Order: sequence, then structure tokens, then C-alpha cells
Amino acid sequence: MPKKTYQTEIERLRALQEKARLGGGEKAVAKQHSQGKLTARERIDVLLDPGSFVEFNTLAEHQCYDFDMQEKKFPGDGVVTGYGTIDGRLVFVFSEDVTVLGGSVGATHGAKICYTMDKAITVGAPLIGLYESGGGRIHEGFTASRNVAGMFHRNTRASGVIPQISAIMGTCAGVAVYSPAITDFIFMVEGTSQMFITGPGVIRAVMGEQVDPESLGGAKIHSELSGNAHFVYPNDRECLQGIRRLLSFLPLNNTEDPPFVETGDDPNRTTDDLMEIVPDDFRFPYDVKAVITRIVDNGDFMEILPKFGKTLVIGLARLNGNTVGIVANQPLVMAGCLDVDSSDKGARFIRFCDAFNIPLVNLVDVPGFLPGTRQEYSGIIRHGAKMLYAYSEATVPKITLNLRKNYGGAVMAMCCKGTEVDQMFAWPIAQPVVLDTAAAVEIIFRKEIAGAADPAAEKERRIREYDYSYSNPFNPAGKMLLDDVIEPRETRARLISALRMMKTKREEKPWRKHGNIPL
Repeated sequence: MPKKTYQTEIERLRALQEKARLGGGEKAVAKQHSQGKLTARERIDVLLDPGSFVEFNTLAEHQCYDFDMQEKKFPGDGVVTGYGTIDGRLVFVFSEDVTVLGGSVGATHGAKICYTMDKAITVGAPLIGLYESGGGRIHEGFTASRNVAGMFHRNTRASGVIPQISAIMGTCAGVAVYSPAITDFIFMVEGTSQMFITGPGVIRAVMGEQVDPESLGGAKIHSELSGNAHFVYPNDRECLQGIRRLLSFLPLNNTEDPPFVETGDDPNRTTDDLMEIVPDDFRFPYDVKAVITRIVDNGDFMEILPKFGKTLVIGLARLNGNTVGIVANQPLVMAGCLDVDSSDKGARFIRFCDAFNIPLVNLVDVPGFLPGTRQEYSGIIRHGAKMLYAYSEATVPKITLNLRKNYGGAVMAMCCKGTEVDQMFAWPIAQPVVLDTAAAVEIIFRKEIAGAADPAAEKERRIREYDYSYSNPFNPAGKMLLDDVIEPRETRARLISALRMMKTKREEKPWRKHGNIPL
């Protein structure tokens, strides 16, 4: 052995660092690139500000000595961990390296991730996980379970404390999908990322079902059917840029406000074309996203889960430079009815915004909950109650604007006076009522209509009278169930004014360990 000197030990260090940098070696890296994917380290370089990454535990190695594993030592043990900045703001990140032991999660691999999670929680900065893993490392068996479970425990401790973002960057199975499922948002990549609990081979052997990885757990499945994937991008680079964009709306932790961004969009700008976008004939649908982009700063709206629960639109935007969460019924899809999927989607987003001090702006045009046996059997009572719970629980500023329809139980589900909305407005054409006019008249005046000489004419007369007296926003405004009736052109300015007024809102709730949301 050569004598130890500064030079020999620095050379030894550099050699180990280079081995860690190469991961599974040049051939494995070339295979990764041939599949259109970046390596674990390349992903971090794209995600973070240039030159800002500082690595943790670069030389950590797995501690398994069974099944000839002692011959397969890799510095880093298949995951790159550390911290850096995005737009100059601190974040913590770990990136699984599929070129090393398939990115499998062993004891050391899990320990590195847990260490990074602990630092993120302690410091109060967002945590980003870039996942590509076949799941638990079978060679280590139960030995790895402590740190695997430790990841889930830390995800749970961090929930509502720091933003947690997951990106599925390749095939992820088993334990590698449970940690992302606990986090706030999941990103996926078209064609190259999949996630499932049990892979196609086991399903075929146990259940006799034939399915390929993409059909089982690809981005399309999880963004449209399961609702697990909040964002989908065509490649690794765009996915990582999407994470950067999302973080631009979010605070570092739950004790801070979201960052203010000078957008240059006049807060008093009128929105004169909203009456053209939203027909005053309720039989005609429209795209509520056109309303959203006209109201928010520079039309910049980051929609979340756009292809799941499509009767409801959710996402992040800015009003006068301040982040807001938008919750809006979508009349283009089933008239904007709330259903099982849209209720889940909305409730989870509302609770996220409340956890991270993001005010809520609710745009309402809803005929009620979607009727039918399919919805009832799927638990619409329980799922719809999540919306009620989430709004009632939220203490951030809540502003509701009634555009057109606002019927039945959905009135409460979209946040009204009874669920402690802070400001509630309506356009002059709005109908905040229990039932639409025709249905209400048929019930209330059934005998009068049936006994009239001309029932059709009598019904039409009753509809006109009821519409003028009750099916309008002026009646509830007179009873202080609405704070104001506003012209559509004033919408942006009035929302910004209300949010400015509510900026210092403080609301104390009774002490409790936690509530019991109807999951």
C-alpha cells in the first residue's frame, strides 16, 4: 500500500467520486439515453439552477453481503441526494439511479432519502423526488423495510409542512410508488414512465390477465382514469421545467406566504368580453378556462389534473402578483355537475391551498351533483362530503363568484355563506337557488298549473314571475347571502380588491389532534 499523503488521498477521493458520477457505467448510461431518458444526475442538473447542487452522502454504499452482493459495491447506492436552488430558492432533491441495481430501494438507499427528507423538514424547504425504481431490493429482504417505511413516515410528517413533489421518470413499482402517492403532486412523462403496485408479469401469473406496462400504469392511465398523475409532459426536460414552474407559485413552507411576482398586469383592468364568453342562455355551455385566463394575471394559469374529474377545473394562477388557487365548475362537461372524481380532485386541492396559505377563488356554475345509480353506488355522498369538509376546514381567504347556475347541494359544496366564505359575489344573470326555475315552479305551483284553463300559459307566467322574484341574485343579496352583485367587466378588479382586503385574515379553530375527513 502506498504511503498516505494529501495527494494520494485526494486522488482516491476523486476516483470514488468519479465512480459515483458514472453510476452503472457508460453502457448503462447509453441505454438510458437510447430510451429517451436522462440519467439521475442529468435530471438534477436540468431541475436546479446551474451550479447550485450540493450532494449528500456521495460515497455511501449498500451494506448487504448476501447473494454475492459484496461484489457489487456502488458509491451512492443507486440514488443521488442533496440540495440546491430553483430560481434562487432552496429545495432538497433526491434522484433514483436506475443504472445502479435497477434503482432498487435498499437500506442505504432508503437511509439517504430519509436523511434528505429530515433536512428538508428541519430547514423548511420543498422536497422533490425523482423516481425510477423497480421497488424494494429483494437481496436485502426485510433489512430494507425500516428505511422504506421511514420514507413513508417522513412523507406523512412533512405533509402540509413543506411542499412535496414527485416525478415518475421511468418504471416504478411496489414500494417506489407509495412514497409519491403521499406527496402533494405527481408528474409523469409520456411513454417512458409507468407506476403500478404489481407488475404485468405477476398479474399474468396470479390473475391470468394480459396487460403491458403502459396500459397498466402509464401516464395516460394515471392522468385520466386513476387521477394519480397531476401533470404529464412529453419528455424528461419539459417535465422538470414543469416542476420549476409549479414551485414558482408555492411558498417554501407552511409558515410563509407564496412568493409575490410583479406581473405588470393592471389590477383594475376590465374584462369587457366576459359577457361574450359566458352566454346568458343557460342552455349553452362555455369553457370556464376562457373565463379564468381573462381574469388572472397575463392569462397565466397552471391547470392541475386537466383530464381527470373534468367537470371541475383546478389550478394555480396570480391576481395582482399574488398566488391564488382556482376552483371552477366546467359547463363544457356534463353541465359542470360535481361527481365522485371531481369532488375528490377539488377537496384535495382545497386542502393543499389551505395548508400553504394560498387564497381560494371559486367560480361557480353548477347544476348540482351528478345523479344516477353509478354515482350513488360509487359513494357520491361520501365523496361530495369531502368538498364540504375541505371548504369548511379551510382558513385561508375564500372568495366565491356565482357566474350562472348555483343549484341544490352544490351551492354548499362550492363554498357559500354557511361554509364561511369571506366574500361572495354574483353576476346579474346568476341563479343561486335550490332548483332551476322550471323545476321549482312545477313543484310549488303544480295544482295551480293543472287547474288553469291554459296550463302551458299558466306555467310560463309562473316561471316569469318566479324568475323575476326569486331566481336571481338580487333576492339573496337583499338577505345578505351575497355580499354584492357585480358586472362581469368588474370581475378581476373586485376579486383583487377582496383578496387585498382579506390578506391579513386570521381565524382560530378549536384545538383538536386532527379532523376525520370522510375518506
